[in-house]
Amino acid sequence: MTDTSYPRPDWQRPSLNWHSLNGPWSFIFDDNDVGLAQGWHLHGLPSEVFVDPALTNTSSSNQESESITAKIAGDTQALIKGNVFKSDGAGKHSRKNIQVPYVWQCPASGIEEKGVHEVFWYERTIYDLRTQEQKERGDKVSLRFGAVDYEATVWADGNFVGGHRGGHVPFSIDVTDAFAKGVGEHRFTIRVYDSAYDLTQPRGKQYWGAQPESIFYTPSGGIWQSVWLEVVPRVRIGDSSDGTVLRSDDIEGGKLKARVRILDRPTGWKYSVSAQVNLGNSLLGLTERFQLPRESDFISFEVDMRVPDGVGLEQLDQETLSVAPLNNHRAWLKDVALWSPEHPTLYDVSFILYDPSGAQVDTVYTKVGMRKISWNDGAFRLNNRACFQALFLDQGYWPNTFMTPPSPDALRLDIELSKKMGFNGCRKHQKVEDPIFHYWADRLGFLVWGEMANAYSFSSQYVERFDQEWREAVLRDINHPSVVAWTPVNESWAYTDLKQNVEQRNHIRSLYYATKVLDPTRPVNDNCGWEHVKGDLTTFHDYSDGDKLTKTCKTIEGILAPKADRPVFLSAIPEQNDEGSKYDPSAPIICTEFGGINIAQQTGTGERDWGYTTASDPKDLLKRIETMMRGIVEGGHICGFVYTQLTDIEQEVNGVYTLERKEKLGAREVRRIVEGVIQYYNELQDSGLEGKQ
Repeated sequence: MTDTSYPRPDWQRPSLNWHSLNGPWSFIFDDNDVGLAQGWHLHGLPSEVFVDPALTNTSSSNQESESITAKIAGDTQALIKGNVFKSDGAGKHSRKNIQVPYVWQCPASGIEEKGVHEVFWYERTIYDLRTQEQKERGDKVSLRFGAVDYEATVWADGNFVGGHRGGHVPFSIDVTDAFAKGVGEHRFTIRVYDSAYDLTQPRGKQYWGAQPESIFYTPSGGIWQSVWLEVVPRVRIGDSSDGTVLRSDDIEGGKLKARVRILDRPTGWKYSVSAQVNLGNSLLGLTERFQLPRESDFISFEVDMRVPDGVGLEQLDQETLSVAPLNNHRAWLKDVALWSPEHPTLYDVSFILYDPSGAQVDTVYTKVGMRKISWNDGAFRLNNRACFQALFLDQGYWPNTFMTPPSPDALRLDIELSKKMGFNGCRKHQKVEDPIFHYWADRLGFLVWGEMANAYSFSSQYVERFDQEWREAVLRDINHPSVVAWTPVNESWAYTDLKQNVEQRNHIRSLYYATKVLDPTRPVNDNCGWEHVKGDLTTFHDYSDGDKLTKTCKTIEGILAPKADRPVFLSAIPEQNDEGSKYDPSAPIICTEFGGINIAQQTGTGERDWGYTTASDPKDLLKRIETMMRGIVEGGHICGFVYTQLTDIEQEVNGVYTLERKEKLGAREVRRIVEGVIQYYNELQDSGLEGKQ
C-alpha cells in the first residue's frame, strides 16, 4: 500500500522506515558570511550575530538586470524605478525557529522576511532511526532533501557529510557514519548560499528586485521541499535520479524496458534482480532473475506487461475495469492496459534484489503506465491517436507558502481544479514541481510538460550550472507516464543574442541532444515561444486579444510571423557556418502561451495588479476565452494550447482561479468551451483521415 505522506510515493520500499524532518529548525541569517570562519558548524549556531552593514551584499542599480527585466516584461506594466534591495541596517540577527520546508520569505515559515540575505543557516538534532537488527545487517541512513535553493553544505556534529548545488532538484547524503559514535541525538547543520543578484543562477520567476513586478515574484531561498531521514539497505536498488529508467512506450509489444541501477554493490559480487507485475489484484507475472554484469552496476531487461491467458481480462477486479473497460479500444491494445487522461491505468511493478546467496536484500515498488507518444506527422499522438492538449500554464504558487504546497492534498487539488474546467494537462512553468504532483498526475490522468527554472544571463558558469540541474530534473521525473514533453528553455531567457551568437545557439542544441540521450521517447520543446534552435515542436506565444489571435492562427504564415518582435525560427549566420533553423511541417504546432486576461472588477486592492488584457466582468472573460480557444483550433494547423493561467500569483491576477483557488467564473462553462474545442479538433482529424481513404 502506498504511503502518500512519504515525499516520494512513486518509489517506495514495503518495509519503509523513515522520519520526516519537516517542522521547526533553528535558523539564523549570516549577512556578513562569518559563520564558517567562526565555526558555527563546529560549535552550533550562535544565539545572535552582529552585522556590519558596510560589508553586506546589497544592490545598486544594475544596467544589465534592468535591461533584461525590461526586455522580458515588455509592455505588461510600467516597471518600478529604483526597485533594488537595500540593507535594512540591522546591527544584529538573532537565532530563530523556522518551519521547514517553507522558505524564510513566506508567512508559513514563521519568519516572513523580505529583505536580501544570501547566506543563512539551519540546525536541528537528529537520531538514528535504525533498529538493532538493521544496524547489525549493515543498513544505511540517508538524509534526503526534495530541494534546497541554491547551494547547501551539510555537517553532522561538525563533520562534513555532503552538499549539493541546484535549487530545484533532490539530493541524498549517506549519514550513517555520523551515528557511529553511539546512541543519542546528533547535531546537523546546513549552510545555504542563494544569490539575490546572480543572473546566471537558475531561478525561474524569483525576482532580483526588492518588490515583485510584472511576471516576476517574491524570491524563495533555502529549503522549500521536504526533508527526511530514511533507512535503506546497504546494497540497494537506485531510483530514477540514480539512473533507473523504465521505458513504457512499447504498447504494441507489451514490453516494459527496464534499466535498473544497483547502488553500493561490492565489486564483482553476483547480485541479481527480478520484477513482479500486478494489475489491480491480479498477479500477471514474475520474471526470471537477471544477474548484474561483473563490470557494471546497471542491468537491463524486459518485463511482459500483457495480461496472460492464465489470468484472463474478465478476471480482473472491478476497480481496474472501471478505469479500463474491456469494450473500450482506447483503454486496451493486445491485452495491454493503456494509460491516458481518459483511462489512467497503472500497473504495480516491484523490483527485487538478491545477494549472491539468493536471499532477498531489497524490494521497491512503483507504478507504471504503458503509453506511447509520437509527434512526426503534424499531430501530437498518444497511443497512436491524435491528442489535443488543452493545458493550463501552472506555476505552482500559494499565498502563505509560495512555491511549497501547503499540503500534499494541495497538489492533487490543482489537478482536480484543472480537470474540472475540462483541461487535460498543464505546462509546469519555470518550476520543477514537488514529486507528489507527478504521483497524482499519473493516477488521475493528467498530461504534464516538464520544465526547468531558467537563468537570465549567459556565461560558461551558467552553462555548467544549467547542464547539471537540467539533467537531474529530467532523471527525477523520467519514469512518470504523465510527463509527455520536456522544455529546457523558455522565451530565450539567458540567451540574449540568439540572432548573432552561435555559442548560445549551440548550447540550446546541446540541451536538445543531451535530453534525447536521456529520453528519446518524448518530444523536446527546445526554446518555448520563439527563436527555436533545435526541437521537435513548433511552439509560439501570443497574448493578442481574440480577433487578432484568430487571424494569426488561420495561416501558417501568421503562426510563423515574429512574436514579441522575435522570429519563431532563426536565420542562418553564414560567416560562422551556422545554418539557423526552419519550420518542419511534420512538427506539431502548439500555442504554448495565450490568454492572461484579468477582470477589471476583480483585481483586488493591489495598485499594481495586471493582466495582458482586461475583461469587464466574468461574462466578458468567458466570451474572450471562447473566442481565443476556438480561434486557435479552427484554423486547422494547431494541435494544442496552453492557457495563461491556472491561478493568480501576487500582482499577476490573470488566473481563472484566485490564488486561494476560488473560481472567478463557472467551471462548467469553461469546461463546455474546452470540450467543444477538443471535439472540433477530433472532427477535423476524422475528416482528414476520411479524405485520405
